[in-house]
Amino acid sequence: MSKIHEIRTWLQENFADLLAEHQVPGAAIAVLADGEVIDHAAGVLNKATGVESTVDSLFQIGSITKVWTTTLIMQLVDEGRLDLDRPVRDYLPEFALGDETAAAAITVRQLTCHTAGFEGDVFTDTGRGADAVEKLIATLSDVPQLFPPGERFSYNNAGYCVLGRIIEVLRGKCWDDCVRDHLFVPLGLTHAATGPHDAIRYRAAVGHVAPQPGEEPVPAPIWALTASNAPAGSMLAMRPRDLLTFVRMHLNDGKADDGGRVLSPESLAVMREPQVEVPTLGIMAGRWGVGWMLFGWEGGEVVGHDGGTIGQSAFLRVVPERNVAVALLTNGGQPVHVYHQVFGKLLDELADVKLPPLPQPNPAAAQADLSRYVGEYSSMVADNVVTAEDGTLWIERTPKGIFADLGGAPPAKHELLPYLDDTFVAIAPEFPGLYRAHAFVGDDGTGRARFLHTGRADRRVSP
Repeated sequence: MSKIHEIRTWLQENFADLLAEHQVPGAAIAVLADGEVIDHAAGVLNKATGVESTVDSLFQIGSITKVWTTTLIMQLVDEGRLDLDRPVRDYLPEFALGDETAAAAITVRQLTCHTAGFEGDVFTDTGRGADAVEKLIATLSDVPQLFPPGERFSYNNAGYCVLGRIIEVLRGKCWDDCVRDHLFVPLGLTHAATGPHDAIRYRAAVGHVAPQPGEEPVPAPIWALTASNAPAGSMLAMRPRDLLTFVRMHLNDGKADDGGRVLSPESLAVMREPQVEVPTLGIMAGRWGVGWMLFGWEGGEVVGHDGGTIGQSAFLRVVPERNVAVALLTNGGQPVHVYHQVFGKLLDELADVKLPPLPQPNPAAAQADLSRYVGEYSSMVADNVVTAEDGTLWIERTPKGIFADLGGAPPAKHELLPYLDDTFVAIAPEFPGLYRAHAFVGDDGTGRARFLHTGRADRRVSP
């Protein structure tokens, strides 16, 4: 029996139990290896209706959409209509931020690799029309700049909305039509949707959230985030097999299954070139390419992306040298634990790649002087107060903006435990048993950290 068929048997025997163990209502998974795709599903799509998850069910892929957005961008590069290193304003003259100098200098490439430097969690609801993305861009004129363009990494959803608007302008049509016409159709996708009006035609998953940390998840009150953030990952949904059809194109020199050219080999290579180092943050990649997360794992080059929407989480990992890929789509509970157990086994057996362990406290990394870290760090979506008490570091996080409106985790104080150098870990309140990394980066000139980094850089606003 081939390895991939052994994996099929293992999934049939273990997948449902793993979901139940970690309170994941439903999930679907697809695996590419040996030139073949297998898929499997278990659980329910909606606990309120009991509709079962199948391999043809649609789940939201969240920020994995960003790889689709950069693929659309690179198609325009292939056509000679766009240059990654030209300023955004060459294509969107109206692009404005709170910092005029930065807005004039930011390049398309910096948007793709999250180094543009402005606050990125802008989820303004601009309606559900074809102009939703265009309207969002007009609201960015007062968004603050965190650091000069190109200085460092800070995850930026709004930057991908700007990329989406560039695509709309150069294509002369709305985001949904660009995705359908330039990716869904040439790839021959049959179970993919650009939003709820498409998804309703299929068996579509509903996200689930826990009313309180540790409680059983229940159906989320809304299906998706705002349409204005579609290019960043608020809307796109599909079955795992169709997601791997997209990946196969990236592994097949940019050709669809029917041999049609979707992207040039040169552009594929550019997307996997390292662009920026990322602070040590546990599950997150150590480097970023043009769209892709780049993982420096034992055993080989791994690219991928994760996604999270309202109660849905998605995980994609690709080992290009071995033509192996795994896509896991889930609708609530504690999916990171399922991801780590399943991908740890599959990538080891199919590609000889070893997943690193999830972040855990490391007492050997304890710092004697905690004054560098103490202070208040703020962004548009949260305030974080870091204190030192009897030689122990604590963080209290208060959600605001959309994350407070959507009933995110209430303000809570957690101990920050040593992990590695200037990185600490704290229990993630929404995922019991999982530690989330917090890196303190930069220097404000007095030895104190400039930013509290959790993937996004929250800047110091008080001593």
